[in-house]
Amino acid sequence: MTAREQTDVLVVGAGPSGSGTAAWLARHGIDVLLTDAAVFPRDKTCGDGLTPRAIGELERLGLGDWLRAHVVSQGLRAHGFGQTILLPWPGGTLPNWGSAVARTELDDHLRTTAIKAGARALDGVRAVDVRREAGRVTTVVFRRGDETVEVDCRRLIVADGVRSPLGKVLGREWHRDTVYGVAGRSYVTSTMSDDPWISSHLELRGDQGEVLSGYGWLFPLGNGEMNLGVGTLATAKRPANLKVRDLMTSYADQQRAPFGLGDELRAPTSALLPMGGAVTGIAGPNWALVGDAAACVNPLNGEGIDYGLEGGRLVAELIADGADLETAWPATLTHHYGESFSIARRLAGLVTVPRVLATLGPAGMRSDWMMTLALRWMGNLVTDEDRDRAARVWRWAGRHSHARDARPPFS
Repeated sequence: MTAREQTDVLVVGAGPSGSGTAAWLARHGIDVLLTDAAVFPRDKTCGDGLTPRAIGELERLGLGDWLRAHVVSQGLRAHGFGQTILLPWPGGTLPNWGSAVARTELDDHLRTTAIKAGARALDGVRAVDVRREAGRVTTVVFRRGDETVEVDCRRLIVADGVRSPLGKVLGREWHRDTVYGVAGRSYVTSTMSDDPWISSHLELRGDQGEVLSGYGWLFPLGNGEMNLGVGTLATAKRPANLKVRDLMTSYADQQRAPFGLGDELRAPTSALLPMGGAVTGIAGPNWALVGDAAACVNPLNGEGIDYGLEGGRLVAELIADGADLETAWPATLTHHYGESFSIARRLAGLVTVPRVLATLGPAGMRSDWMMTLALRWMGNLVTDEDRDRAARVWRWAGRHSHARDARPPFS
């Protein structure tokens, strides 16, 4: 059996980037169909943390009050090398608070927000192929059990996550010569589920006691649980040789007493994360990849929700203006993220060198000033509007790094 649909803009993937795109397109008065392979509500591997940059984008969508009904975080509690430092969110041009909402709830709410804005939605359909005419996508072919669903569209937005199966059909290629992430996440009961600080342990150790190039996190969810996870960095030259779920278990054992954790880790999952725009083939004449599919993930902390939400708003503006996505979308991503991704990739790659973190970590943790800078730079908390010295230094470093890249982000 074959069913047929038609829309001006088809969005494949209903995570934050896809639902955000659909919501903004609908607010521009554009006919949009939002699809996903899963049936909502559904889970997704993620740390669930929402930085001030993500909060700002969610407030643009009108979700500020909804978020404040959840846990509100004041900043980061950084642990490591015998030190613990409280680092408040810097505020400035961004909100001065963060949050954490399980992706099962967040993504479902964002999808509902897009539908309320006027988007149509279709879930439980997996995109498997496209048809093209003169390089332009005219139809996307979906499977739902034994049924085929074909959707004709004038524009296509691909927001199907880090693996991006539809992106691969369109020619997307992930380059592992720059840094990428290996991360695992689980849920665990905690007596500190209402803690107003998110916690990050920068001294993450392997089963031989060695310092790993990554960190562990505990994000309070305000519902009796915490999101507990670990993430490490790797490159093609220095791949991650570890068992993520075993590392999560070991990390939970270390933090059980300080954070009042339960004995069982619920719903453990793991994923590989392309980072820092390390992909090519992100756009064509009438299609574009957004969010995780375009490797819009912070190389220094694994955050992707803020980029996904921002990217959805930016690509919707381009579509509303009638732009040629093949040239406009890579240029837009490079303008907003190219330099910062470049320097972040370079710094994250340095951390993968053996003993670098073990050498530099103790000195960094002894300096509140240095850690405050690190939180701002690593947390994507420098905006285009910021003119202070820290922002200028970050942009200067990004420009010089970008000029030296053999393969700049998104190219």
